[in-house]
Amino acid sequence: MIQQLLAEAGHADIDRSVVSIEPQGAEAAADWRTLQSPETYVGRALAERFTSHEPASLRLNQWTLVGDWTQHDESALANRSGSRIAYRFHARDVHLIMGSAAHEKSVRFRVLIDGQSPGAAHGLDVDGAGNGTISGPRMYQLIRQSGPIADRLIEIEFLDPGAEVYDFTFG
Repeated sequence: MIQQLLAEAGHADIDRSVVSIEPQGAEAAADWRTLQSPETYVGRALAERFTSHEPASLRLNQWTLVGDWTQHDESALANRSGSRIAYRFHARDVHLIMGSAAHEKSVRFRVLIDGQSPGAAHGLDVDGAGNGTISGPRMYQLIRQSGPIADRLIEIEFLDPGAEVYDFTFG
């Protein structure tokens, strides 16, 4: 329809081939077959499964904060560089809704999965070494695995202070 309207408006170079629309990246449907981790809020008002254990000793669907954090009702704020959040999950994808407390300032972060850089399992918003930058408040895709799905540990270290973390989602 749009192609026809463009042609009628005088645009001659219209690609008339059929286009397949397949959701990709963060828009791709969850892998419901393997998903065993629920959406998890980080703010103290709705937080569940929080523990003060070290990341390595987390059980499935537990999470923890390491370093200097302030927990608000709807988010947790990383007060210093080096602050980390860790979660033991079972899913193909890991997303984290986050932003910068100082909205005009970006915040650098690094993602590890089972203590290693994610490599080919990196999401859209990080590179293979696990490096990413918070550029604004939104959902960031951190992990997109292609191999067998198992219980894994994700750790996100904030290299700058001021990261505001709201919610883990999984797919």
